[in-house]
Amino acid sequence: MSLRIAVQMDPLESVNPAGDSTFMMIEEAQRRGHRVWVYGVGDLFYDSGFVKAEARGARVLPGQKPHAEFDAPAIIDLRKDADVVLMRQDPPFHMGYITAAHLLELVTDETLVVNDPAGVRSAPEKVLTLKYPDLQPPTLITRDIRRVQEFRAVHGDIVLKPLHGHGGAGVLKIGRDDGNLEAVVDLFNKMVPEPFIAQAFLPAVSEGDKRILIVDGEPVGAINRKPPSGAIRSNLVVGGTAEATELSAREREICARIGPELKARGLIFVGIDVIGGMMTEINVTSPTGARALKRLGGVDAVAKMWDVVEARVK
Repeated sequence: MSLRIAVQMDPLESVNPAGDSTFMMIEEAQRRGHRVWVYGVGDLFYDSGFVKAEARGARVLPGQKPHAEFDAPAIIDLRKDADVVLMRQDPPFHMGYITAAHLLELVTDETLVVNDPAGVRSAPEKVLTLKYPDLQPPTLITRDIRRVQEFRAVHGDIVLKPLHGHGGAGVLKIGRDDGNLEAVVDLFNKMVPEPFIAQAFLPAVSEGDKRILIVDGEPVGAINRKPPSGAIRSNLVVGGTAEATELSAREREICARIGPELKARGLIFVGIDVIGGMMTEINVTSPTGARALKRLGGVDAVAKMWDVVEARVK
């Protein structure tokens, strides 16, 4: 069965084929004989009851330069002309992202959107974890410096980060006696209107931050991302290195707890982050790690995703 797939993403020309999970998704779709269009979130529009996009037919060319070729742009109706939409543009999670999710929700009666736009809209990466306080490190969400001071007095070293940040951007460790706390809180409050997040620092981050990929509510594999020496951020985009790993009993417990909720929300392809047995994020917008997982001898999480998608459409 050949599917018509529209991928809402950042420019395909700009991705790194060697590490990009969305490129891998398109490559696998192409291998299965599906037809693929790509478009940016700025190409998505609503017109008198129809949700459409100015999209380009695309074919990826692994191992070649350039790594993709395109047809001329054309307007496609995302309800009538597409069987599947992949919502894969990168965060940050802001009103533009939320608006795109609202528009895509209008086509879900006939088109499968992965991940489900209503599920994505209600599950920002650092917010969905709040449903499971016993699975995450001690956490505070606030704009009030007094609350942060009290939190640090209890927990010692803490980490501050934007509530809707991504890729490790803006993540700062503040020690028990660090005099920069007030200045950092003031900076966060001036930069964004929403509160920020503070968490107890997990020393186990020096041993790695596991990215666990979950497909349709079931864990399929993990990579361990180790930060550079002396750093606390292990994201691959900021210099972390990936290594093979297995799931611990605690990590399987976490997956078993959250899996049914992810499935119920239509969140088919998810990446969670776990440090020292504590879950710090549930990534539903554009989770990565599939390429590294397969390269390190693990499961092909993207192939499993397409198995689920094909079964749903059928």
